[in-house]
Parts: sequence; C-alpha cells; structure tokens
Amino acid sequence: MWPGQAFSLKVEKVLHEAKSKYQDIVVFDSSSYGRVLVLDGVIQLTERDEFAYQEMIVNLPILSHPRPRHVLIIGGGDGGVLREVARHTDVETITMCEIDEMVVDVAKKFFGGSTATAFNDPRLNLQFQDAAEYIKKFPGHFDVIIVDSSDPVGPAETLYTRQFYMGLRQALRDGGVICTQGECMWLHLELIGEVLTHCKELFPTVDYAYTCVPSYPSGQIGFLLCSLDTAPTALKQPAREPPAALLDQLRYYNTRVHRAAFVLPNFAERIVAPLRGKDVEDKKDTV
Repeated sequence: MWPGQAFSLKVEKVLHEAKSKYQDIVVFDSSSYGRVLVLDGVIQLTERDEFAYQEMIVNLPILSHPRPRHVLIIGGGDGGVLREVARHTDVETITMCEIDEMVVDVAKKFFGGSTATAFNDPRLNLQFQDAAEYIKKFPGHFDVIIVDSSDPVGPAETLYTRQFYMGLRQALRDGGVICTQGECMWLHLELIGEVLTHCKELFPTVDYAYTCVPSYPSGQIGFLLCSLDTAPTALKQPAREPPAALLDQLRYYNTRVHRAAFVLPNFAERIVAPLRGKDVEDKKDTV
C-alpha cells in the first residue's frame, strides 16, 4: 500500500493469529510500543500511541457539536473510539456498527486494559453488520457519526464512496457532524481530494484535520469532517469547552490542538482550500 517505504516493530511475542470472514487478525507484544493490533498486515493500533488517534477522531466532531445526544460509531472494533465517546457523559445513546465480530472479541481479550474498556457501557447498542446498509434504517437520527475505518481496500472499500457519504448525510439530524478516518496527506492526497469533492456536493461545510501517530505510515493520519452547520468555523472552533473532568482523562486533545489540527502545510492546503466551506479567516493566509 505504501511502495518504497516500510515501518517495523520488534516482536517480543505473538499472542494471536487468526483469519475472520473478512481479514487476517494478528496481536503481538512489541519491545517498545506495547501490545499491537494488525489487520491484513497493517498496524491498526499500538498501546503506546493509540490515544493520539482515538481522542482526535472522537473529540473533533463531538466538541464541534453543541449538544451531541446520539452518536453512531462505524467500525472501531478495537474499542478505542467507543472508550472516548463513553467519556462524554452528555451523550445519551451510543450505537456501534462493526462488520467483523472477531475484531471485537480479540480486542476484549487482548486490549481489555487499554482500548476495549467501554463495551459494558449501558448506553451502547452494538451491531455486527454492514454499516452502509444499517444506516439506511435511521434517517435523521444521529447528531454525530464517527467512521473509524481501515484503509480503502477489503471490507472498508465501500466506506470511501459518494453513495456511503450520501447515506451518512441522510442519517444525520439538523446540525449534525461526521468525522471519518481520512488517510495520510503525505501518501494519499489525491484520494483525500476525491473524497472531499464527494463530500462538498453533499454538505455545506467540509474540512480536513490531522493528528500525529508515530506507528502509522509517515507518522500522520487525517480526518475528513463534514457538517450540516453552515457557519464558516463550524468545525474548526469547538462549540463548547470540554469539562475539566474530561480533560483530566485526555493525553492528546485540547481546544488549542483542535484549532491547530486544521492548519495544513501549503502542499495540502492547496488541495483542501477550494473544497472546504468558505472561511473568511482562511483568506488571511496566502498559499
């Protein structure tokens, strides 16, 4: 998937190897990154740096919404996104739609002390099915939808199409926000532009933000965000301050990081700027 480059971790012990209906699943203990989950040969998380991804993919959209009561998680079988959503006590219902039940079972067994800590939350409705079909049953239902998908091959391929984003839009309430795993600007800028183009046709406000995760390719991963709110800063500015009790639990996200996550280097900004909602503040920077 990333010709000409590689990333390696020293394996101390392989704990699990299996093949589900959808993908190969491997869990191992590494010498410096803790326990690691690998799907189809691609690192999904390490205990050392997973919080940089999980906290951002959740808090960017949830704190961009003034009152997120009903949240949908698509994918996220390792439980990390669920853990972060569950920390928001004002969320009333959490629906999680994961296609691969084995990933959840493996997470509960091997990551019960890190990412898979909230599967017993009473607000959770856990479904094992194709999300693209599932969301058709819930028009106008969710305030926030978070898509924690793997890369656009195999079981996650349909999660990068215009049709899928159209289904997400129909499942949102007024003012709703979507955040999806948005690939790496260093490796997949063309794909990022394509998906943003699809989103711009469907949502009044779209944008791209990013976080730094050392164990991901090029050490960076992005998020595609879409909002039904037409305000220019609907995504870039948190709609409310996170409670102190929440901030005490976080190791990466804060409101300053939220705003900074949308500040892109020029080579990426040139692709993203024409596709996002008009933002007066952006005109101050010339690229």
